[in-house]
Amino acid sequence: MTDRIALVLGLCLIGLIGLDIVANDGEALLFLMRKFFVFIEFLAFWR
Repeated sequence: MTDRIALVLGLCLIGLIGLDIVANDGEALLFLMRKFFVFIEFLAFWR
């Protein structure tokens, strides 16, 4: 991955997180983080 691609992906992520915070008060990000933590616990169980 080149620096340019990494920078574009990072800016897109920051932009989408900012848009979620402005438009939905961060509800989508909160939902995704909760699902991510459940997934991590599931993986830890099978470790």
